[in-house]
Amino acid sequence: MICIIGPTGTGKSELSLNLAERLAAAGRPAEIINADAMQLYRGMDIGTAKLPPGERRGVPHHLLDVLDVTTESTVAQYQADARAAVDDIVARGATPVLVGGSGLYVASVIYDFQFPASDKAIRARLEAELETEGAGALYRRLAALDSAIASRIGSQNTRRLVRALEVAELTGSPVAGMLPEEPVYWRRTRIVGLRAPREELVARLDERVRGMWRGGLLDEVRELIPQGLEHGVTASRAIGYAQALQQLAGTATEAQAIEQTQQLTRRYARRQVSWFRRYADIVWLDYDAPDLVDAAVASVTN
Repeated sequence: MICIIGPTGTGKSELSLNLAERLAAAGRPAEIINADAMQLYRGMDIGTAKLPPGERRGVPHHLLDVLDVTTESTVAQYQADARAAVDDIVARGATPVLVGGSGLYVASVIYDFQFPASDKAIRARLEAELETEGAGALYRRLAALDSAIASRIGSQNTRRLVRALEVAELTGSPVAGMLPEEPVYWRRTRIVGLRAPREELVARLDERVRGMWRGGLLDEVRELIPQGLEHGVTASRAIGYAQALQQLAGTATEAQAIEQTQQLTRRYARRQVSWFRRYADIVWLDYDAPDLVDAAVASVTN
């Protein structure tokens, strides 16, 4: 399996297509599997920079447009679907190319890791406690169980706090719901990471956000509202979409919506860089290197 990762705005989709074409020309057909959590949703195209079907150059793509905006996306379900796609691609004699920047989604596929079961009743109770007691109370409770796990999650990541406490009730330890510190690969994998100087990346991301609004993000969101976007647990929180909803509701001006989206996008990119920096076997390449494709081919065929 080949994996192409990196922060948003570094050209992962373009490289994946170029790499797939080069591999096919060498007699090794390749197919692409999406690893961007928000590109799973039908209709969320502009704000996720999803490649239109006409721009996919005939390369098969998997796990795009597979969820309604009202469906909650879970890493556990994604892992099962992505691994099924990998197995199917390999069985047909092709090479799976996993592409995306959602760190936990990528890790769930490439590393040998199984998610513990869940319990809707326990989760609902914990979410109710989150509303009444606040994130600080849940964080302190988790820290009393395992201070190291609590530190890794942080006091503001409410979804992961709830999940860790849910897992602790089910298994006796929140560790069962965490990726191991030194994970083992699920199957043989080559990882290519794209990087960009921070100043360049910030400029690219800010312009990308402005381009989303110019490209019709508000119209896209208007079309998704009747489909239930505002009620989607995951989709409604997507960067750009949440801010567009605020603008349409009149609680934010366009300038405010764009500025907040830019800030959140930059913050998300920093988290992506920190997450992927932990990968030991990654080959980092400059996103704008003139020999980028050659270097990528060499790194995955060596």
